[in-house]
Amino acid sequence: MAWQSWPAPWLWVSGCWLLFFAFVLLLSPRGFQERRGFRGLLMTRSQRLLFRIGYSLYTRTWLGYLFYRQQLRRARNRFPKGHSKTQPRLFNGVKVLPIPVLSDNYSYLIIDTQAGLAVAVDPSDPRAVQASIEKERVNLVAILCTHKHWDHSGGNRDLSRRHRDCRVYGSPQDGIPYLTHPLCHQDVVSVGRLQIRALATPGHTQGHLVYLLDGEPYKGPSCLFSGDLLFLSGCGRTFEGTAETMLSSLDTVLDLGDDTLLWPGHEYAEENLGFAGVVEPENVARERKMQWVQRQRMERKSTCPSTLGEERAYNPFLRTHCLALQEALGPGPGPTSDDGCSRAQLLEELRRLKDMHKSK
Repeated sequence: MAWQSWPAPWLWVSGCWLLFFAFVLLLSPRGFQERRGFRGLLMTRSQRLLFRIGYSLYTRTWLGYLFYRQQLRRARNRFPKGHSKTQPRLFNGVKVLPIPVLSDNYSYLIIDTQAGLAVAVDPSDPRAVQASIEKERVNLVAILCTHKHWDHSGGNRDLSRRHRDCRVYGSPQDGIPYLTHPLCHQDVVSVGRLQIRALATPGHTQGHLVYLLDGEPYKGPSCLFSGDLLFLSGCGRTFEGTAETMLSSLDTVLDLGDDTLLWPGHEYAEENLGFAGVVEPENVARERKMQWVQRQRMERKSTCPSTLGEERAYNPFLRTHCLALQEALGPGPGPTSDDGCSRAQLLEELRRLKDMHKSK
């Protein structure tokens, strides 16, 4: 495993050099006014490089695992019963059970109730997931991992060891811990009546997958387990790709039906809808959803699932093709480009505005 090795020497050297440079730049009083613009430019670039170094340490070394373990301990102490109150959805012999984990993540159990078989999606807290397995009295036979980040994959080891017949699925491009069964785009995992299709959605990570539970076998709505690609009124950060890559992945989701239920990887609804109100203040669908979400969160109730039909109406990251959003963002790339370039630029602008909104 990559995280079990020490960081590559270039990471340590680059990190130490950059930290020293930033320290000198920040504290040196000489000629501050004259060099303020130059410092700002350097600091912006330094912050980006520092982030890349930190991200490499998190994803490629044991430091990321230690950070995840610290997150896990803090969340268990702060939220002994989970950060949100969730309700399962039952569809003619198929149950979807959200499990609140860490400070705002969701893991899921997808259960064939007739066969007593379960599939876990992104089981970051193995203790919480195991408790749900025992409560439901089901046999865990598969883990579906959307991507490698520890807050989505941290429970793979403990659960796969506890359940010897459990298979761990995910992308071979993503370095997922304890992966046993690599998946490619459009591969299908079958467990009892459950037919779950993997869709490649790179951008957040190179090998990010989302999982689509087909509703046809149980005559119910399809369910999309979106990991860190798509949230209620938001989308994930582009850590390992370009805006064009992320836009293509979001378009993959847009091709699905309006009644598809969205089960995201995080509870970000209230914050995301607040930002959506900044860029589209007159969006009535967003306002209605915000009022409902605020009532839910006042009682610490989960806001998932939404539907893709709802998301099309108020999620700005799915509305880059809409003239109303393009006009709301002001002068910029036109809406008529056929190659998707202008929409990718809009996506980048939305992310920039979202980061500014969050920092206020």
